[in-house]
Amino acid sequence: LFTRPLRLKQWYQRRVRVRQTYVKIPSTALQECTHEAFPELMFVLGFFHAVVQERRKYGKIGWNIPYDFNESDLRVCMELMKTYLDKSMEIDGKIPWSSLKYLIGEVMYGGRAIDNYDRRIINTYMDEYMGDFIFDSFQPFFFYKDKEVAYNIPKETHRDKFLEYIEELPLANTPCVFGLHSNAEIGYFTNAAKDMCSYMIELQPQTSSSDGGISREQYIEKVAVDIEEKLPALFELDRIRKQLGEITPTAVVLLQELERFNILISKMKISVATLQRALAGEVGMSAELDEIAKALFNGQIPASWRRLAPDTLKSLGNWIAHFTHRFEQYSGWIEKGEPAVMWLSGLHIPESYLTALVQATCRKNGWPLDKSTLYTTVTTHTKAEDVREKLHSGCYVEGLYLEGASWDVQSACLRKSKPKVLVEELPVLKIIPIEAHRLKLQNTFKTPVYTTSERRNAMGVGLVFEADLSTTDHSSHWVLQGVALMLNAD
Repeated sequence: LFTRPLRLKQWYQRRVRVRQTYVKIPSTALQECTHEAFPELMFVLGFFHAVVQERRKYGKIGWNIPYDFNESDLRVCMELMKTYLDKSMEIDGKIPWSSLKYLIGEVMYGGRAIDNYDRRIINTYMDEYMGDFIFDSFQPFFFYKDKEVAYNIPKETHRDKFLEYIEELPLANTPCVFGLHSNAEIGYFTNAAKDMCSYMIELQPQTSSSDGGISREQYIEKVAVDIEEKLPALFELDRIRKQLGEITPTAVVLLQELERFNILISKMKISVATLQRALAGEVGMSAELDEIAKALFNGQIPASWRRLAPDTLKSLGNWIAHFTHRFEQYSGWIEKGEPAVMWLSGLHIPESYLTALVQATCRKNGWPLDKSTLYTTVTTHTKAEDVREKLHSGCYVEGLYLEGASWDVQSACLRKSKPKVLVEELPVLKIIPIEAHRLKLQNTFKTPVYTTSERRNAMGVGLVFEADLSTTDHSSHWVLQGVALMLNAD
């Protein structure tokens, strides 16, 4: 609980990081290379090192996985830069940009990045920070510039002069310096507040009340009874299988989903029933029941239920509403057929449904499965009810949430995030299976779609598919902004 305020100090750490980088450089190091661009490129490298470290502060919108970039990475890259620049002086003096960007971006820093989208961020920084354009005298280069401050490359050759320039940099920096939107700062403090609240909930007394109010046991029993009343009956899989008739790929997905949903319902029914008996003193309170009771008291999802449900960051109340919505979609799918607009968040394994769509289309058209992909486009429908008819191949998808950008419905393209709006719902998305060689896209940004705002972890779990979103800006802008889609809002 008391470590969180210390982390708030990181807000002021960026100038310190750049300064620390240069303090550790020997005073004669910038003169050891004969190439005239070496001092300036060393500053670029130091600035890049500070930026990739500071992105960790902003959580998942900064990096999917927080990497421990350290001084050894920087020192090795400095030696590589010195070696390649010295070699270039022996030939024609031209800076080998391609080699430097590959060794620094792909090998050294990119070698630590095990996530493809994180590696894409590093390569984008390489393209933005390294090239002949940084020495253009007619159009000066800036790492970042606004009305108050300008981050450029000082025209110096000595380490102490660089340190003097660094000391003049402002202490407080906006996320815009790293390519992020200013909303990322709000997200950082919001997550810090959420963490603090969760710690306080864990620290609250777990004993019965003695002030005349409702006791802890009574409250837990009330919550358990309320949940039990909302639990539906198990789906009759044999009857449903006969009712479906021909078993298509999407029907297989439905049956698998229902089987998993039945397991979750059974577990929840047994848990709440046994917990009520334990509270009444009829059976002993096991460790699992005690964990469930604690979770219900704190408004959290019990771990034994979470393991049998799709990934989520929701509180218990929101999760029960999500659970009910899932049951309604499954019931409608059984009674009325495959829905015209699919709510992917309601599926335990949403990627299996998309794979089934591709498989069904390939069977119908005789396409090779390994040479087919998904084409996506955002429609003008803001609600599922606006969709009048089902697609012949593919599907409409609702309930996607956009983070790091906003969507312009009129222009049908990505726009800069609105101030203080961290996440917004995307209009209905159309997904169509297509042969890969026929897919020709222009002015689109390949956007990852994740299950939750936790995005993808070190094991690669969390990514569902990629959506191509139209844009009038260069894709590098959205890469650094950390733009992504989620199936669930927190």
